[in-house]
Amino acid sequence: MYSSLLRLEVDTLSLSLGLTAVLAVVLCFKVTPAYVMALSSTTSKPTQLDSEKCLPDIPMHALKRLTPNSRACIERLRTCQLDRPDLSRQPTSKLAAVLVLLYEQAGELRVLLTTRSKSLRAHPGQTALPGGKADEGDESLVWTALREANEEVGLPLPPTSSNIYFITTLPPFLSASQLLVTPVVVLLSSLSPPLPLVPSSPSSSISDSSSNANPNTPPNTSCHPILKSLTPSLTEVDRIFDYPLEAMLDPRLMLNKGESLVDVGEDWPYSTGEVYNPSDVRLDAFDGLIYRMHRFRTCASPIKGLTADILINIAELAYGRKPVYGRYPSDSGSSPEGANLEGETYRALVRRRMEENEKAAAALEQGEQIRLNRKADGGVGANGSAFLAGA
Repeated sequence: MYSSLLRLEVDTLSLSLGLTAVLAVVLCFKVTPAYVMALSSTTSKPTQLDSEKCLPDIPMHALKRLTPNSRACIERLRTCQLDRPDLSRQPTSKLAAVLVLLYEQAGELRVLLTTRSKSLRAHPGQTALPGGKADEGDESLVWTALREANEEVGLPLPPTSSNIYFITTLPPFLSASQLLVTPVVVLLSSLSPPLPLVPSSPSSSISDSSSNANPNTPPNTSCHPILKSLTPSLTEVDRIFDYPLEAMLDPRLMLNKGESLVDVGEDWPYSTGEVYNPSDVRLDAFDGLIYRMHRFRTCASPIKGLTADILINIAELAYGRKPVYGRYPSDSGSSPEGANLEGETYRALVRRRMEENEKAAAALEQGEQIRLNRKADGGVGANGSAFLAGA
């Protein structure tokens, strides 16, 4: 009797376990596709919040070695409160990043710049910050900027670049090609071991405030070692040079400090005494917004366009003041309210592009899901539709 009861309990337990296993299999087939899709749709792309995975924060000993003015600028950039939008829902094809590499030389902050190769299809011969479009494999936009800088000028990647420290990222800027460009601001400290020297390519050149293409230009004493340690990409970069960040707010400093300037000609087709030249133009790419083109004279190609906009913004944050010229078309001699209004118009344009990108990506994802559902339903796709139409 007891053996019969025990056998009955075992059979009941086995039946229960069997039903549970069957139910689990059924649920797997029913739930897994939707569950996987939910995971893929909610997984966020890496953003600027992942910066600590790429670069360390600035150590105190590196800050202490800066002059008080430069240290105050870095602290303002580190602590500024910025409205950074969520870019995780933006298509990777619409994202880009540039590296704003700051370093101190002769007591002032300078920024690393390049002149794009004249053989490039997009913006040939123009000044640019190292950077480019994001790749699907990039772990963050900080990594995008570092990777592109490595490809363009040979800047070592972490962990080799032990003397490069993260400062901040800025909200994205909109390029004429409709890319959302995130500036990644970093500090190069001279305290750590210097970057490895890389021999320069004979077809490219290194330019800075102490040397340019004109041998008759008197040299300046400032020259940071990084300008000699980098090598331009043969296919992307013609020159590497630098520019004092504060001069983005007051270009007259280029004259006061005796900085080398390119001669009047192809790179500066304006008057000899000018170091800054603005013009206003209505851009279709910006939905008809009137855009102020800022041009800054350098020892190489002029800083203008998106590169100028980014550096003006960073200089404003770093030095805590506005430029001596009109930042936007409406604020030449007008009230601060007019300047704020123009700035908000541009920010509204960026937000609008982000919304359009998200809607387009959502529609594409929805269309792809419909296609997969039709395929899973047994082929009621193009052939099925044709059959029904013929009926």
